[in-house]
Amino acid sequence: MRRSRPFWRLTPAERRVWDAYPSGAWVDLRTGDPETDDPAKGSTWGRHRTVRAEVVAALMLGANPAGPGQVAGLRLAGARIAGELNLSDASLTTKLHLHNCHLPGIVSLTDSTAKGLRFRGCDIYRIRAARCTVDGLLELDACTVRAGVWLDNAHITGQLRLARATLNAPVPLGASESDKEDVRRPFSEAERRERGWDQDHWALWAGGLTVDGGAFCRDLRTNGGLRMIGARFNSGLYLERAVIKGTGKHAIYADHMQASSAELSAGFTAEGTVRLRGARVAGVLSFDRAVLSAPGRCLHLSHMQVDELILTPASVSGRVNLGYSRIGVLLDSPGAYPGGVELNGLTFESLRGGTPLAERLSWLGRDPAGYRPQPYEQLAAWYRRIGHDADARAVLLAKQRARRATLDMPGRVGGYALDVAVGYGHRAWLAGVWFGLLLAVGTVVFTLNPPAQVGLDERRVFHSFPYTLDLLVPVSVFEQRAAWEPVGWTQWLANILIASGWILATALIAGATRLLRPQQN
Repeated sequence: MRRSRPFWRLTPAERRVWDAYPSGAWVDLRTGDPETDDPAKGSTWGRHRTVRAEVVAALMLGANPAGPGQVAGLRLAGARIAGELNLSDASLTTKLHLHNCHLPGIVSLTDSTAKGLRFRGCDIYRIRAARCTVDGLLELDACTVRAGVWLDNAHITGQLRLARATLNAPVPLGASESDKEDVRRPFSEAERRERGWDQDHWALWAGGLTVDGGAFCRDLRTNGGLRMIGARFNSGLYLERAVIKGTGKHAIYADHMQASSAELSAGFTAEGTVRLRGARVAGVLSFDRAVLSAPGRCLHLSHMQVDELILTPASVSGRVNLGYSRIGVLLDSPGAYPGGVELNGLTFESLRGGTPLAERLSWLGRDPAGYRPQPYEQLAAWYRRIGHDADARAVLLAKQRARRATLDMPGRVGGYALDVAVGYGHRAWLAGVWFGLLLAVGTVVFTLNPPAQVGLDERRVFHSFPYTLDLLVPVSVFEQRAAWEPVGWTQWLANILIASGWILATALIAGATRLLRPQQN
């Protein structure tokens, strides 16, 4: 029995597609000439290569079902799909595979369900697939999308493939007709601002997207940002060698994103801020050999939880924000922070990379907000945990010196005294040096200028060493201080020795308190 067709006339190309659909056979309308078959030139293809979008939609919605023992599917190469391909709210039970096709209208899949959608090497005006469910693969490999891809709150149980694709931010509805005709040319940020398109910066709008099988976006090119707030990539996000040119402030805006791993590495380039505030990465988040640039912050990674962060970019222009993030392992390089780094609230379990202590201290001092105590305490705790007590003390000493710059003049003077005397208690050996020096000076001076005996009822023999030692010790031990009275200018020296003894003792007590307090926590 001949199946009925709901169209009075089908072109030869449409008839081939119609008859091939029940068996899922390929229909190839290409000429074999790469220049002629370029989908970007699809507007020049004639009637013999044109298939109406309504014919494709009718087939996908069951107008020509498969016969017994057949698996239906629409597989088409080298065609111009004329009109808007509207499959919104549909339940598609067969697969759609378009190869090297030209789609000048909108592909609408909003609220639809599908078994698999493959657009490979196609030239597409716009894709709208909000809340779409794809039970399988959604592929846009090597495609060019002229006016944005909408995947907000979509669910893909298989893979999302955007390898070698080119995505552009849309031209707003209020744009002039000439601009709409010129949509195939990407507009720069300055051009978009000049036209008043400041809000239309997103080449990919994918808030709430869930991808179960991995998002493979290697070598992706965009003229516009990626908006992926709350997206979930259960098998990872892979953006190696991708070039994301934000036409607004952000190249990637992905607050609260969740991923098993995320590779923004191996030549990944972002022009604009990469914002992953509050993201959760169960594995590795890598910026190895990435190129990052933005005015202000180029990386906004605050309030994250990540097992391992690899921050070894090839080039960085802008600040990095790591504030209040919890990182298991941090592997970074000194060159990752030329524009400053925000560290307040950051916690980490381990540091990799063999960065010298001096460079770590420089890292702590690059916060644009100035001195914050917590990063110093965190770094010192890590050094102490791995058994590098000397490095931990050096970090805490650097903390006190940085804090001193925030005090008023009396506080600074006292701070300098503690620093010179005992290094704020972290260089207790300095107290011994000062004590020995003062003891030697006092011994020599009082040997040459002995004091007078206070009481004459008994005869005493003066010894300058125990006398000087008794002056330096805050509590008289040898009972020399009360038995002898300095004469002349040596009275000033005696007073200096007494005061110095109290200062050294106070500094040692204060330093020991600071040193022991973190160990009690």
